[in-house]
Amino acid sequence: MTQAKIAVILPAAGRSSRFKDKEKKPFVNMDGRPVWLRCAELFVTRPNVIQCIIVIAKEDQETFRRRSSAHLAFMNVQVANGGAERFESIANALTLVKPEADLVAIHDAVRPCVTDGQIDAVIAKAARTGAAVLAVRVGDTVKQVDAQEKVQATLSRKGLWLAQTPQVFRRDWLIEAYGQRAKITGEITDDAQLVEAAGHPVYVEEGSASNIKITTKGDIALAEAILKSRPKPKPSGPAHPFADEEMWGPLGPK
Repeated sequence: MTQAKIAVILPAAGRSSRFKDKEKKPFVNMDGRPVWLRCAELFVTRPNVIQCIIVIAKEDQETFRRRSSAHLAFMNVQVANGGAERFESIANALTLVKPEADLVAIHDAVRPCVTDGQIDAVIAKAARTGAAVLAVRVGDTVKQVDAQEKVQATLSRKGLWLAQTPQVFRRDWLIEAYGQRAKITGEITDDAQLVEAAGHPVYVEEGSASNIKITTKGDIALAEAILKSRPKPKPSGPAHPFADEEMWGPLGPK
């Protein structure tokens, strides 16, 4: 059976308002390499990945391209313009996706701890169903709280899952969903929400609590600990020339 061809989009254009550092979180050094690079490395050596696009805010692009030019060239990573909101960033990246891509995988450029096995599983499910996202079951009691932090209700956690990334979709479904964005009122919090609103079923593939999204500075240490706790995998493809480099600036090699 022929493998589905995959285009990967790495959104890295957020404001990082909760990170509270002079650098934005995708560009912060994490045990020798920037967070965004660790995420890109998870995909670029996969034989069925035909394209990788990173979305960068316009104000960050000059510095990013200058410091990361060697990695972008060697790994053949394209840069798309970030928008004011996430959906605008993804829409910009979608205009660059190759028409021969069967699936589009969207993975936060600040989730460096997802495993190869989890990526394999969610891609396989999306290839079967058309749309799949990594997610974890809600295990704690859920409280609904008002603006004064007073508990209003205790909600049933039955059937509740917390969405993660990668989120993988048929390319035509995702383009169709983004084309209908104007019809949807309210905040859009992930790409699956748009695909759901367009009338397509989305399935979950069980992920892991260790697939954390770096939000605060403390998450960097946690992500480093998670990665260090795992056995080092054998290389599955050619390493890029700076894979073991330890001297990094915030956006790339100094």
